[in-house]
Amino acid sequence: MAEKSVSTESLGTAEQRKYKGRKLRVALIGCGGISEVYIRAMQALPQIELVAGVDVKADRLKMMEEKFAVKRLYRDWKRMLKEVKPQGTIVATPNILHAEPTIDSLNAGAHVLVEKPMAMNPAQCRRMIDAARKNRRKLAVGFQYRFHPNTEALLRARDDKRFGNIQFVKCQALRRRGIPNWGVFGQKRLQGGGPMIDIGVHVIEMAHYVMGSPKPVAAAANIWTYLGNKKSDVVCMWPNWDYKTYTVEDLAIGQIRFEDGSIMQIEASFAAHVKEDVWNFTLVGDKGGCQWDPPMVFTDRAGTMVNESPAYVGARSDFAYLFERKLADWVEACLRGTPLRAPGEAGLAIQKILDGVYRSAAAGKEVAIG
Repeated sequence: MAEKSVSTESLGTAEQRKYKGRKLRVALIGCGGISEVYIRAMQALPQIELVAGVDVKADRLKMMEEKFAVKRLYRDWKRMLKEVKPQGTIVATPNILHAEPTIDSLNAGAHVLVEKPMAMNPAQCRRMIDAARKNRRKLAVGFQYRFHPNTEALLRARDDKRFGNIQFVKCQALRRRGIPNWGVFGQKRLQGGGPMIDIGVHVIEMAHYVMGSPKPVAAAANIWTYLGNKKSDVVCMWPNWDYKTYTVEDLAIGQIRFEDGSIMQIEASFAAHVKEDVWNFTLVGDKGGCQWDPPMVFTDRAGTMVNESPAYVGARSDFAYLFERKLADWVEACLRGTPLRAPGEAGLAIQKILDGVYRSAAAGKEVAIG
């Protein structure tokens, strides 16, 4: 498909068309499946306008034009930045392409929301943060589970000193048989890793957020590949994955030590022989503990051990709602200078944890996290 530079037909609902306030002109770099979730979230936010899309695949650009009426379509993000001059970009490419378009966008004067994980390694994250600071732009990371009502309920409990000093957190992002059969999730060269970096990252980041974001100092871990690189005839939700190009782990287990003495245990799998899929974290402190799903606080009251369940945490927690919330937080920060809930510095801290897990697994021993 030839690149197009005709005038933009604005994406939007009737509510967006009636909106008269300030808008953030945004381009999407990477128009794969997750881009459609972003676009639906944009349609709920009148203060944002999608003005361009970038992808190397012609069929994805065609989808942007036919399904969402986006007219400025490019294969090259550098050309798009020069011609469109967006105020913000959303980087939703494979992990290997998170850093470069983010840095180019920041240097072009655009704010950036980059998908998780922030990059392929901590060095790339630091370069991205440096570019944001140099250009005085906002850099957010796509950690939507910070906006989940369960997470926010536990944050309020933490701020109310319900947990005391946090000692231990256990993170689980386990699939019994859930190897993605689309995209490049099984290719280490393009993704950087498997379930630890793809789904484990979400549980790690929301648990680390509830902990108060302590500094990681050491990691001990191991990873195993035993199913994804083989053909399978087992009935599962996503059959027929590309086992011939599968180079990531099926299961990763790690332990992270933090500067304050607390410990995080991490379990992440695309394919593990467990009873059922798990997406949760539990926390233990010297005054109380908690779990994320369902949200509960475990503590002592009036000489009795009690498990406290909230009567209500919020009406919505679906994926679309979480994307709307994280997108709205970024747009508000870009337009009004408010603090970000998931800034680049948070992305760097999580990248250090992920990097520590993989480095420890490769070395066969505990490694320091700088």
